[in-house]
Formats: sequence, C-alpha cells, structure tokens
Amino acid sequence: MTVRQITVSSLKQLKNAVIGNPSAKLSLVRDSAFIHLLVSCLNHPITPSTREPQGSQDDIRIEAVHVISSLAYGSETTLSSLLRANAHQEIVRALTNPHALNVPQLKAALARGLRVLASSMADVVGPSLGPMSTYTPEHRAEAKVALKFLFEYECLDVYLPLLEDSSPHTSLSIAQLIGASVRTDTHRTAIIEWLPPSERQKEIKNRRGWEKHDVVYQAANGKHGAWVLRHLIAMIQRKDIKTQEAALSALGALVMDNPSVANILTKTPLEAGVPALNLVLAHAKSRVTAVQLAASLCATHIIRAQGNHHPGRLDHTAVLSVIHVVNRILSSSSEQPQNQIKACYTLYSLVRDENDFCTEAVDRGVLGNLASLVKSITPLENNCNWEIDEPESRVSLREAALKAIAAISLFDRVIKREVADTYDLMPIIQSCLTQKNVGVRCAACHCLRSLSRDTAVIRTNITDSGAGMALYQVFKKEDEDVRVTAASLATVCNLVNDFSPLRSVMLDDGLLPRLLQLFGMENQEIRVSVLWAIKNLLAKSVSRTKDLTMQHLGWPHLTELANDSDPEIQEQAFAILRNLTEDETGVSLVFESMGDDTLANCLSVGLDSPHELVTRETTYVLGHIANSSRSQQDLIFTHPHILDGMHNCLTDARPGTRVPLVGCLLTLLRTNPRRKRDLMEAGFVSTLRHLCERTGGSGPGGGISVSGSGSLAMSTSPVHQMHPSHLHHRQRHMICPENDKEAAVLAKQVLDLMDPSIIGEVL
Repeated sequence: MTVRQITVSSLKQLKNAVIGNPSAKLSLVRDSAFIHLLVSCLNHPITPSTREPQGSQDDIRIEAVHVISSLAYGSETTLSSLLRANAHQEIVRALTNPHALNVPQLKAALARGLRVLASSMADVVGPSLGPMSTYTPEHRAEAKVALKFLFEYECLDVYLPLLEDSSPHTSLSIAQLIGASVRTDTHRTAIIEWLPPSERQKEIKNRRGWEKHDVVYQAANGKHGAWVLRHLIAMIQRKDIKTQEAALSALGALVMDNPSVANILTKTPLEAGVPALNLVLAHAKSRVTAVQLAASLCATHIIRAQGNHHPGRLDHTAVLSVIHVVNRILSSSSEQPQNQIKACYTLYSLVRDENDFCTEAVDRGVLGNLASLVKSITPLENNCNWEIDEPESRVSLREAALKAIAAISLFDRVIKREVADTYDLMPIIQSCLTQKNVGVRCAACHCLRSLSRDTAVIRTNITDSGAGMALYQVFKKEDEDVRVTAASLATVCNLVNDFSPLRSVMLDDGLLPRLLQLFGMENQEIRVSVLWAIKNLLAKSVSRTKDLTMQHLGWPHLTELANDSDPEIQEQAFAILRNLTEDETGVSLVFESMGDDTLANCLSVGLDSPHELVTRETTYVLGHIANSSRSQQDLIFTHPHILDGMHNCLTDARPGTRVPLVGCLLTLLRTNPRRKRDLMEAGFVSTLRHLCERTGGSGPGGGISVSGSGSLAMSTSPVHQMHPSHLHHRQRHMICPENDKEAAVLAKQVLDLMDPSIIGEVL
C-alpha cells in the first residue's frame, strides 16, 4: 500500500485500512518515505492538495497520530519503522507547541499516541508484565534508547504536567503511559522525584544546603513533594471508571519494589483523609472487574514492597482482599480471558517467593480454581490442528495459569503433591512441554522445576509419568528458545540429585556434553545453572560419576572457575569442589588432580573473597580436608596464607560461615592434636574466646550435628536451594549473640581441646 498524498480523507481511509490488519500495516511501513512524511506532518505543514479539500492542519495531525498509534500496536517491523522516523520525539515536540495545547482534540490524540508508543517500547525492552514475547536484540536495543529518551527530565517536563489537564482524555492517557511503561527503578525514580519546573525552583530555594532532594521524604513529613503520586491519588478518587483504573495501574507501577513509596501509601494521607492503601483496597471491591484487577495489582505491589523492607510485617488483610478478587475471577466461567490472564499475573506477583502467601492462597481454594481453569483450556490429545485454530487469548491464559501454579507450588511439599496427585496436573504440564507457544513451554518447565524440589514427587510422579524425560528432551533441543532452555536447565538441576532415579539415565544420555555446550553460551544465568547442575550431579556420587564429570569439565577449567571474577560462578566452583571432596576417595582425587599448590591457591582465593557465599563454600571444602588424612590436613598448615585466611574469615564472616569454619577447627584438633600449637600461634584462641564471650555460649547448641569424627554434618541437597537473588558481602566482626550460638558451642569445644584453662570463668 503506497500513499503519496496526506490529506484528512486519505489518512482516515488509511486508518480504517490498518486497524486490526497486520498485513496492511506491514505493507504500509515498507514505504519508508511515506512513514517519515507521516511523522513529519505532526510538526510541519502539509502542502494542500489541488484535487480535494485539504482540511485543517489540526485535523491532519490528529488523523496522522491515529495512524501512528495503530502502527505502534503492530509487529516488530512496524514499531521499528516508527522509531527510525523518530515518531516518539516528534510527538513530544508537538506537545510543546502552545497551539497544540490549546486544541483539546489534538492534545488528547498526541497524548494517546505517546502512550501507545511508550507502552509498545516498554513491552519490547521489558521486563515483561504479561505473556512472553520474542524480539531481536537489535530491536530491543533500538527500543531501549527510545524509551530512555521519554524518561529524560526534558521530556517529563512536557507530558507529566498533562496529568492535571482539564481534558479527561489527555490526563487519562498520561496515567496509562505511566502504568504501562514504567518497568525499572530508574524510571520509577525519575517519575516520583519529578516536580513541575516552577515548584522545582521553589524547592531548591527553600532547601538548605545540607538537605537532600528527597520528595518521598518530604511527602512523608507533610511537606510539598511527590507531585505525581499526589495527582494519581486524586485521580483514583474520581468517579470515571477508566480514570480510576489508569491511576491505580500507574500507582502500582511506581510502588513496585519501592519500599519508601509503599511506606507513604500505607501510612501517610496524601490528597485524601486516609492513606492511599485504604483507597486502593476500597476499589478492590468495585463492581467493575477492570478496576478490581487494577486495585488488586496495586495493592499487591504495595504489600510486597513493604514486605521486602520489613520482613515478617506483611499485611494479611490486604493479602486476603487480593486473593478474594483473584479467586472470583478465576472461578467464573463467564469471565473474559483477558481478565483471567490479569488475575493470574496478579496472583503470581503476590505469591512469588513468599511461602506464607502461597499457603494462604491454597487454603482459600486458589489452586483448585487454577487447576480447573488450566484443564478446561488444555486438550491432552497430541493433535497439531487444535493449536493452529486456537485463540491467542487462550494460549496466553494457559501460560499465565501455569506460571501462577509454578509460583504457588515452589515451597510447600503438601502443595506440590496436591498439584501432582489431588489435581493430577502432571499430564497437562507434560503436554505443554511440546506446545508451539514459547511462553507455554517455558511455564511448563517452571512448573516441573517447582515440583521437582520434592523427593517423593521426583521418584513417583515426574519419573513414572515420563514428564522428567520429556523435559530432558526439551533441555537437549539445540534450537530451543534460550528462555525455555534456561527453565528446563533449572529443572534438570533438581533431577540430577542423588535421590533421583533419572540421574543415571540422563548421565548415560549425553547430559555432560550438553551441559558443557550450554556453558559456552554468553548467558550468565545459564552458565551459573550449568555449574549448579554439575554440583548436584556430584553430590553423594560414586567415583565413576566424579571421574566422568571431571573428564568433561577438566581440572584446569575448574581451577579457572574458582578464580573467576563473577562471584556466582566462583561460588558454584567451590561447591563442586565441596561435593568432590565429600569422602576420602574424593579428597585424594582432588589432591592428585589439582596438586597441593594449585589447590592451596584456590582455597586462599575463596577465603579472601568479599562475597559471603563464596567464602562459605570454601570453608566446607576445608572441613572435608580436615576430615581426611594427616598428610592432606598438612596442606592447611604448610601454606600459611590458608591459616591466615581462616582466621580473618572467622573474624569477619557471618554465622552461616563461622559454623562450618569452627567445625573445621574442631575436626583438625580431634584428629591431629599435634597441630594445636599452630592454631594457637595463628591467633585463633583470642578470636574463639571473644566469640564465646559475646554469645554466652555455655548452653547446648540447637541444630548442630557433629559427626563421629568431629566434622560438621552438612546437607548438600539442592532441592532446598535457590539461585541467590543477591550475594551477601562480608562485614567487619559483627558477632550477633543469637545467630552465633551454634558457632559458640563449637568454639567452646575447640578451646577445651586446646587447653581447658584458657576459658576460665567465662563460660
């Protein structure tokens, strides 16, 4: 489709032709000259046609931005063509024109066009707020640059003031823009801290030199600030349904993962007689489903942001309000699929990584409703035809429901068994592993990952049903989407545990070559997961498995990984060493294969790491060496930097690292008393004594298990381990009396073995 002239009538015809017509959109954007002309006419007059009435320039601009909005809803190609024509910049520029601001219809159209463009760009850049989509890296990079432009202060000064515009259509579009396009902390901060230029200057003049510019603090203390938050809260209280929904969505986007804003919305009345959370929960009882959902998601983000800042102080009343809304929508057979999709993602946001909320939701019947829903929309027959004709909304709903099931069943064993046995969802999940839609396949992998964190489910449901090997085939597929590969790999990590019947089957079916192939990818998440799988494969393994694994991984490579600059890679490398050395044969294998000096250097690096999890795994390796022969124990004493590192670690580390480290010292003294003087000269006596003094450690230690040989018993089952969301950094000598009681009990035993008189009257 080629359009050479731009008139009101031609643009209206074009708009009607492209709305809901992907092929027409693609045909249009192939004419790049016309797209540039279309965008250009937003700010530059068009030469009148001699064949038909030109119409006003305002009407042309209105129709042009309508066409741009329709194209922005299209494919990657159509959006990319608009970005290359700088459509986002031209719309912002048009909104700076005083004439446009005085024409309500033009202003509203421009605001809507900006909202659509911003929303489409945010969907490309991510993180996703809904069903999974696939974009090329080039398109994502292009959209990221364009989206960043919209959150620069100069742009915010153009469109954020329109939140208080007299035209409800204009203010509605700006609220929708915030709700749809704010995805990162940087964008949240930019919006929250923004003030109109006049108020910005006033705030600077009134601020004393030492005061920080913190509008959230100002709002919490009754001062002027948080301009956008105030206006959104005011919009929530209007009677217009769409305005309420948009303002609630925008408020939710701004409070997501933002404890300081959540604190204000929970405790501080802004533009109302009660805190904003009260208003939000009241809207969760609205008669309009769209408002209920927007309010529930907003409340969810407030609840979770508060919980992240104040663990254990979560608002269960608000949680129940959200669960009630979700339950009603999921259980309704007449509800629109789009609303059920939103309900699933709201539930996912609420219960994700929060065990108590998962249990609460299941107790209220949410899991049963999810199971019924996913069964009703997922045929078990292996028939390709039904997928071809299936509505997109149903596919997206299946993905959302599976994702919610995966989140809700992550922790509790009873819930996992309800999923597998009571609701018999294993056949559904297995069938979804091979479906055409990438989001459905990925969600099915996440379901199996959650379920495979339970021993009984692995041994029975996952193995017997064939779901485990079906997932393994997904894992082996080389042309699979990388997100599905990552999800299947995370499940394989659980399926290669020592209690899994599938460990040996996978090992004989090319597991190690595939893992090392994936490790070669430039994807940090996958690289860490590969090492995680190898670590689990080695846990409680026989010598044959250890030998075969190291033939593929390579001892020089393991040494490199132990010295890697990435702390997560380093942590897994030392965890692999930990599992290799869990018995005397394994310790001998490591000494023979690495050599004393190389092993000693690796241990020194691990002990000196500023990352707590790396140090902790290193201390476990040392504990295994301490439990081996005296000649192997001598490695610790003949390399002074190891002993020094152990002493520094004992001083600086957290309780989780002190316990295995003191256990290591206890084992060394019990099995090798002649080394007592070396430990005393290294300064351990005063440090251990200080630990006992601070904790009053005379009582028996709860939860400490010491083996007959004196080494600390350690569980290596990764069924109860998760990839860390962040790494804890060591801090200087902060001994907590409560948390260090276990270490203090062991420390007393160490001091007693050194010389009972050392403790005196302290304990």
